Amino acid sequence: MKFKTDTSPFFGSNSNVSRVMLQVILALIPGTLMMFYIYGWGILINVVVAIVFAVALETLALIIRKRPILPFLYDLSAIVTAWLLALSLPPLMPWWILLIGIFFAIIIAKHLYGGLGYNPFNPAMIGFAVLIVSFPFEMSQWIQNGQLGSTLPSLIESLNMVFSSVATPDWDAITMATPLDEVKTGLRAGTAYAEIAQQKQFSLTSWIYISVAFAIGGAWLLYKKIIHWQIPASMIGTLAIFSGIMYLYSPETFASPLLHIFGGATVLGAFFIATDPVSASTTPTGKLIYGASIGFFIYVIRVWGNYPDAIAFAVLIMNMAVPLIDYYTQPRVYGHRSSTLPSKKIEGKKS
Repeated sequence: MKFKTDTSPFFGSNSNVSRVMLQVILALIPGTLMMFYIYGWGILINVVVAIVFAVALETLALIIRKRPILPFLYDLSAIVTAWLLALSLPPLMPWWILLIGIFFAIIIAKHLYGGLGYNPFNPAMIGFAVLIVSFPFEMSQWIQNGQLGSTLPSLIESLNMVFSSVATPDWDAITMATPLDEVKTGLRAGTAYAEIAQQKQFSLTSWIYISVAFAIGGAWLLYKKIIHWQIPASMIGTLAIFSGIMYLYSPETFASPLLHIFGGATVLGAFFIATDPVSASTTPTGKLIYGASIGFFIYVIRVWGNYPDAIAFAVLIMNMAVPLIDYYTQPRVYGHRSSTLPSKKIEGKKS
């Protein structure tokens, strides 16, 4: 008896991809709303503007490549990329900087390699890496964690700042660095970590709320089996272990694991960025190695590198290692490794 089997790619049709991406979007909502509550309209403006730019550039790329437009727009992958990049950026980011990030994410990191399913690097993190290297000052201008309610810019003020770069008179008074940035600067100046953590402007409370909200969304993705536990668990666990060891060794010169887990984009990165189905490892053992390596590089770059939060660079470094990881961790058949790697192509047959 003959059975009909599907040919590669095995990831599924565009309709299946759109269902997966829709679940990711739903999972991002709790964290997005929490960031809106804490940082104000700038976060939602980031998301909306990024999505508009992403859809426009996706359409342009599909026209240039002579591909059907609507089927690939309906897969929602461009919207997810834009949403993740927007959440990684400070609120009230000037629109033209956001456009540069989206351009590198959609055009360079995605379509230059052949489209969704063929990109070896996480597109959103390519966009973020370009921006953090090119615009370090603008990428550090976060609204103060404790400045809620009336002190936040209104919707009209926020739109003016985003599209005309007009700052409010008290702009300098409502912006500050992130906890990771504060600690990095303080430790390099010789200030003990305990002293930095007691300063008035240092607060992890809002970042903990944000991390919990994204963890809720991550739990939803795990429940729906959109992602698997290996990458988030190994990434957060490795980061906690290394930061815990160094903190116990010298609590004056190394930050606590609490800061490394909740003081930045660790939870967002673990559940939504590192688990990208195209650029991440595909085998169960490979996912553990991949996630643990990202956690290790995050700690190394945060402590000894020049950037306070290192999610993007750690993910991109390990994206390069994915083919090697998958090759040596794929199942053996009769004592030999399979000659092909698991297919991650999503877009379908290339023209």
